[in-house]
Amino acid sequence: MKVVTAAASGHEEASTELAARFRRLSKETAATSAMLFLLAPDEPVLKLSMLYGTSWTVLSPWTRIHVEESIPVAEATRERRLVWVGDSEKLALHYPRLALMVPEHAVTAAPIMAGETVYGAVCLLWPPSHPRHLSARQTAAIHAYCDRAGQVLEQAELSGDPVLPGEHPLVLDADRSTPPDPTRALAAYEYADRLPGAMSLDLEGRTTFVSDAAAGLLDIRAADLLGTRPWERVRWLGNTPFEDGFRATLIGHRPVHFTAGRAGAEPLSVELHPGASGVSVHMTVPSPTSPAGRARHVPSPTAQAESRLFHQLMHLAAGLTETVRVKDVAETIANRLLPAFGAAGLILMAAREGRLHVVGQRGYTTDFLSLFDGHLLSSANPPAMALTAHTPLFFSSFTEFKRAYPSAVQHGTRNAWAFLPLIIRGRPVGILVLSFDRVRQFPPAERNLMVSMAGLVAQALDRACLHEAKDDLARTLQNGLLPQRLPTVPGLQVAARYLPAARGMDIGGDFYDLIRNGPGTATAVIGDVQGHNVQAAALMGQLRTAVHTHAIAGMSPDDLLARTNQVMCDFNPGLFASCLCVQLDLARHRAQLATAGHPPPLLHHEGRAQALMVPPGPLLGVVANAEYPLVDIPLAAGTTLALYTDGLVEAPGIDIADAIADLTNRFTKASGNDVEVLVESLLGDCSHHSRTDDIAMLLVRVAS
Repeated sequence: MKVVTAAASGHEEASTELAARFRRLSKETAATSAMLFLLAPDEPVLKLSMLYGTSWTVLSPWTRIHVEESIPVAEATRERRLVWVGDSEKLALHYPRLALMVPEHAVTAAPIMAGETVYGAVCLLWPPSHPRHLSARQTAAIHAYCDRAGQVLEQAELSGDPVLPGEHPLVLDADRSTPPDPTRALAAYEYADRLPGAMSLDLEGRTTFVSDAAAGLLDIRAADLLGTRPWERVRWLGNTPFEDGFRATLIGHRPVHFTAGRAGAEPLSVELHPGASGVSVHMTVPSPTSPAGRARHVPSPTAQAESRLFHQLMHLAAGLTETVRVKDVAETIANRLLPAFGAAGLILMAAREGRLHVVGQRGYTTDFLSLFDGHLLSSANPPAMALTAHTPLFFSSFTEFKRAYPSAVQHGTRNAWAFLPLIIRGRPVGILVLSFDRVRQFPPAERNLMVSMAGLVAQALDRACLHEAKDDLARTLQNGLLPQRLPTVPGLQVAARYLPAARGMDIGGDFYDLIRNGPGTATAVIGDVQGHNVQAAALMGQLRTAVHTHAIAGMSPDDLLARTNQVMCDFNPGLFASCLCVQLDLARHRAQLATAGHPPPLLHHEGRAQALMVPPGPLLGVVANAEYPLVDIPLAAGTTLALYTDGLVEAPGIDIADAIADLTNRFTKASGNDVEVLVESLLGDCSHHSRTDDIAMLLVRVAS
């Protein structure tokens, strides 16, 4: 697909024609909301460019949509075809994020093209009352608009002044073909003013008209309310469902009724009615003695429950964006969904290698869960069948459950179930099971809400499983590259540790090794490759192999580093590494050291520790044909050498010289311990606290 994006400024004539035809399209198709998206420059992102019939504030989460997202407008763009979703269950199952935003709506999206060039897409929405199919007239109007819009955008581009989305979308006013004459306008004003309480809000919720009676009910002057949002201007309205009701009316394009309590006064019965230009508000104080008054006085339990559910699921969506591991996903959905739906139990299962595995639960015993854990996806049980069929299953009672699945087992008092498949673009991820203690009906709106929520959970679970798989792979690779055990060298006591970074899923390039050169000679090496990813680990493996090979050949530390540096420069990996090499000659009681930009080793002898300031050579892989100074020191019996990587002494806000001095002091105080105890002492609390870098340490002690 060839994608063309517009450049810096828009062509006024083209933009005017696009807007006029866009408004006409909305009227011809009777869409309640319409959105025009154009491709952004230099990135595969659709930007909201024009909007008709709804609020930009309400649709702000959709101002930028990546073309690979699971959203109808993105699907229409990348597949260059009209996408129609007229079934609320299909909307909830395949587009969960959109279904939470516009539940039960009918949605269509179509690409705007000229030849093979895609410029963007148009998206139209209708309320639940719309038929399950587009009419021939609607389809023709959509295709006609997209064809002409593609021509307009192509002509603007060829003229050198292409049209591109701005920072904010153009919000088109409702089309009024015949403005009212003064007589009709006055009659409409008098009509509204005679009502017990009438207000008009624009698409952003700002007050455009308020009668004196309405202002009196809200205990505020009409002039003080104009241009403001009622729930922001009148403090006590902020504690009522007014704002939620406004959004629900605007999104759902159907009336909403609620009761707003007033301190020290009778509650208000509030009705909200949607329109193309905004929302009309009608407020009354119902008589508690009349049947109509009693009916109005009682808020709608269904409307209130749906509002609470919607906002709890919005919090769930926000919480899932912060989850990293599978257990985090399970905890988040258990904490949010159980109270949201009044469920008593929850089971989260992941699909792996053709089987379902329990990865999280709330309200069940381990023995009961073992009946289902590890079952094949081909098994004839509700979780497996719901997932393989990509179809949610709902059972309002155990009797109904038992009738459908005679082998069903009841857990405690559980009496209703929802089996929600977790699917991403047709790929099964797992299953979410909610259970309830009482018999429960699942009305269509609630079923769709649950299915939409399951779509969000599927994405979070898939992301968490991928994270853990990469994490496990990285750790396995890291452990495989480090020595599984160090060789036994007569006359030496050795201990080593590797601590991965506490944050992030990537691996580091820290390594250590001890190579036995001969009967009384050994080489101790420690190093750190730049970066924390698989490339760093792979280079670390190559570096360790090169060092090991050169050490076995009997090279002195300076020659070993010089040859290894040349190998790295030949590789040209784009990374560098530090390295410290110590050759121990136990027969002569001498040691030779060379370093490639590595932190200084610590030496302890006769009750005192000190940092050995070895003249550093350049980092490995930076300068070809580099030389590395060689230092020769005595190695008396009882001497202990500590080699470590910079993760132990580097931290934000801490001077590395001070950190090395502190490590040296701890070495002095703890050096009498066995080397295994000593290494733990020098690492201190690093094993338990958060770290941003890996740590490796190698201790070598000459026997007394």
